[in-house]
Amino acid sequence: MPRAGILVDHELAELLGTAIRLAPSAPPFAPEQLQPTSLDLRVGPVARRVRAGFLPERVPIAERLEELALSEVSLEGPGGVLERGSIYLVPLEEELDLPADLAARFNPRSSTGRTDVFTRVLVPASPRFDEAPAGWRGSPWLEVAPLSFSVRLKRGDRLCQVRLARGPAGLSRAELLRYHRAAPLCFAGTRALGERELAFDHEGGLLLRIGLEGREPCGWRAARTDTVVELAAAGAHACEDFWEPVHARNGHCVLEPGRFYVFASRERLAIPPDLAAEMLPVDVGIGELRNNYAGFFDAGFGWDERVEGEARGTPAVLEVRAHDLSFLIEEGQAFFRLKFFRTTGPPERPYGAARGGPSYARQDLTLARAFRQARSSSR
Repeated sequence: MPRAGILVDHELAELLGTAIRLAPSAPPFAPEQLQPTSLDLRVGPVARRVRAGFLPERVPIAERLEELALSEVSLEGPGGVLERGSIYLVPLEEELDLPADLAARFNPRSSTGRTDVFTRVLVPASPRFDEAPAGWRGSPWLEVAPLSFSVRLKRGDRLCQVRLARGPAGLSRAELLRYHRAAPLCFAGTRALGERELAFDHEGGLLLRIGLEGREPCGWRAARTDTVVELAAAGAHACEDFWEPVHARNGHCVLEPGRFYVFASRERLAIPPDLAAEMLPVDVGIGELRNNYAGFFDAGFGWDERVEGEARGTPAVLEVRAHDLSFLIEEGQAFFRLKFFRTTGPPERPYGAARGGPSYARQDLTLARAFRQARSSSR
């Protein structure tokens, strides 16, 4: 009987052309789309600006577009500009034809979230975003809303990912504790954190904290600018043209409502090659803010072997927006939870291992790939 869990790279590769198919006129699959436990999805040839987002549970997307579409932006050739504050619907170059034992879940790619481009996948006839039930067949669409910057998008750009899972994949609290005792999931520099230093909740979640001290700057805030971000062009922009440094005074700083920030976790994560993790929706009991635009961690994130004396694991980068009111955050404040999932086995290439492009395998407080990194110090 096939093992329950999230499918890994070689299993996903075997499903290309069957469970994961090309849309009509789409170019062939590219090797760089394949990740350890997910497949990057590509945007199609046109973006349609709409008056409002919607769920396509009852009305077909084409019918809703007739009602809500305002204009079209061609993404062919040099691409087109998606304006800050507008909402767009884009067809994807991939379709799904899932077997009865596989369900799909979608999430933004890291660079998408870190550029403050909000995305979610519309699944026709589904009452939820970003989920396709087992056995679902059809053409998903991507909703794209640039929130801080206008962005240039081209056909074939990869803004989101899909992962497929068979059966229940989430770990219980007891299972997660067993993993941590066998191989620590979190580090502070070179020191493994013991289970009494971490908070494992009854749902199998792990509560982690924000790290402000020891980083200069401690975070970045999106600047107010009309300059367009070349979203898929690595190193196209100077950090200082789009971001303002954030400094912690006496171990804390104040977030302005509606502004977008990038911070990093205090703990350094080390996710084993046979697990993956996802940020859970924010608990409003710890603040009226959003902190998980692109909150999926592939198998092997932060798991690379380090030489003796070097820091272990990799911090999580946090994409944060405060709602309604100014909000003070301080060093070590409980800030987000991770839910861990078993995979069907180790991927052939864990996260960051000889992949077809840059990754965030050795990140600390790292902005999206489109921005050249400013000099900063960290622990």
